[in-house]
This record gives sequence, structure tokens and C-alpha cells, in this order.
Amino acid sequence: MELYLDSANLKEIEEGFKLGFLTGLTTTPTFMQREGITDIDGTIVKLSKMVPVLQIEALGNTAEEVVAEAVRQLNLGLDPKTTVFKIPVSLEGLRACKMLRNQGLLVNVHLVYTLQQAYMAMQAGASYVCPLVGRLQDQGHDAVALVEQCVKAVKQYGYDTKIMFSSVRNSEHVRNALTAGAHTITVPLKILKSLTENNFTTIGTEQFLSDTRLMTVRVKDAINSINPLVNADTNLKDAIVKMTEYGFGCITVVNDNGEVAGVFTDGDLRRLLQNDGEHILDKKIGSLEYKTPISIDVNALLNDAAAIFKKMKVDTILATDNNKPVGMLDIQDLKAY
Repeated sequence: MELYLDSANLKEIEEGFKLGFLTGLTTTPTFMQREGITDIDGTIVKLSKMVPVLQIEALGNTAEEVVAEAVRQLNLGLDPKTTVFKIPVSLEGLRACKMLRNQGLLVNVHLVYTLQQAYMAMQAGASYVCPLVGRLQDQGHDAVALVEQCVKAVKQYGYDTKIMFSSVRNSEHVRNALTAGAHTITVPLKILKSLTENNFTTIGTEQFLSDTRLMTVRVKDAINSINPLVNADTNLKDAIVKMTEYGFGCITVVNDNGEVAGVFTDGDLRRLLQNDGEHILDKKIGSLEYKTPISIDVNALLNDAAAIFKKMKVDTILATDNNKPVGMLDIQDLKAY
């Protein structure tokens, strides 16, 4: 099924055609008016250079006027092999359709609301017949059934016509077009962008990315660059200030050689205050007892870190290089790289 973008917004058109697989663009004078476009011819020429196939309006009160308008637009420099002229269904419009088709030009007979209109367009040799599904549904009609009937007529009678499903309002319409067997659909960018969205797909993709990260990324590439350190001569009050400044619930204590002596946590602080009172804040941190840190070498894989997080039930691990602290690995870093 051919896939067209339905728009006159240049930014939308540029974005949509970066996908690389759209068949072409359909646009209308109404779309252009909404976008504030006043140079219709200039816009048409610009669009023709941006898209593989361009479907534009050719209007007139008589068949001769419609044909003359199509010829005038071609003379702007449009390629007759990649330009489709959209003509509202009417007796004069169908006569113009036949005249243009006799010249080898492509025609889309649109604003179709009944099977009878579609049949007349097929008989006139229309390249495309375009029922407006959304508008027809707004009137309370079974528009999808009309598309199915048009597709059946093309197949049953052997018309060389493609049924275009248009006036698309939601992603369900795209599914309807597929199940109805439409040959072509034209879709606004907002709906086009929603067609690949699914919560289960998102969850699955995130899981694959997370698992791949665990197996390929090393701790040194994921650790937080913030590395709060204090030595044994630092008093507890200053250590707490530093811990708070860096926003960590722990601080690494190092000896004179820069090697890890231990880790002091906010939990240790609460226990000391509860047991010994505020006077402990003036003590040297080296005089306190603190936990042996849970650490991991910077060259280890995140997979190894994940196992430690799970086993030890902690949120932060000290990353070391030759027993010297180089940073902190937070459990959120397993995902945030």
C-alpha cells in the first residue's frame, strides 16, 4: 500500500520525507491557506523538488478550465511523471480526468462520498479515487465499507485505479485502510509518527538496551565524575559539609597514600548522633569507626556491579583503581549511560 503524507507545512514535510520511504505528498489549497501561504505556484514548485510524487489541485468550472490549469502548473517546471492532479468529482471534473488521462497525465478524483461517484471516476480512467473517510464518518456513514466496496469494484471490473484512503483522523483509520485493502493512504504527520508507538515495544527495547549496556559497558565509563574524599585528619563537621555539598549519602576516607581506608555514611552519622550526641561533630573522622567500603574495580563490567547491588542491597558502590578511589557508581548509573 502506498503511503502519502498529507500536509502543506514545510517543516512537517521535511521531517516526514527524511524517513526515506514515503511514496509522496498530497496537499490542498485549504492546507496552504491555513499555513499562511500566498505564493501557491512558488510553493508547488518547491514541494515538487522535495518529494518523490506530488498530488496537487487542478480546479476549474469546466473540463477545459481544469485541463488548462493542469497544463499551466506543468509549465511551472513540474515533472508530468511525478505530478498527480487532484480533481473534485463532478461530470465536468470527470471529463477533465479523461482528457488528462488521454494525455498520459496522472489524475486523482477526490471528494468521493459514494460508490456511484467512485465508479464514474474509475470509468473515466482515474489513476486514484479518493474517498474521504473521516469526513464521511462525521456524517454518520460507514466510510470503511465504502472503501471496501471501491476496492472490490476495482478488482471485480479490472479498473486500473488505486483507491486512496484519505481524511485520516487516527491510527485506527490506518488499520482500517489495511484491512479494507486500500491501495493508497494519505496521513497527517502527527498520526504517521504514532504508528510505530506501542508501550510493550518501548518496554522491550529499553530492556534490551539495558541488558546490552550491562554486558558491554565498564564501570570506568559509567561512574559519576564526582568523587568526594576526606582524609583521616578532617573533622566530622567538615566531612558532613562536603558530603552535603556533593549530594552523596556517603564520603570516602583515604589514608596518606590516597588509598581507601573506609566509607562514612549518613547512616553512620545518625547512629553517632543518637548514641554520643552533637559533641562528636568536632572529632577527627580518622578516630571513628567506619565501614569497609563495598567497592568494584573500574575495569569490571556493569554486569558485575549489578550483581553486587543485588547481593549487598546498596545503592552506591565505590569505584577503585589500584585500591585508590576514583568515583562512585550509583545504581541509577546502570541505566543512565
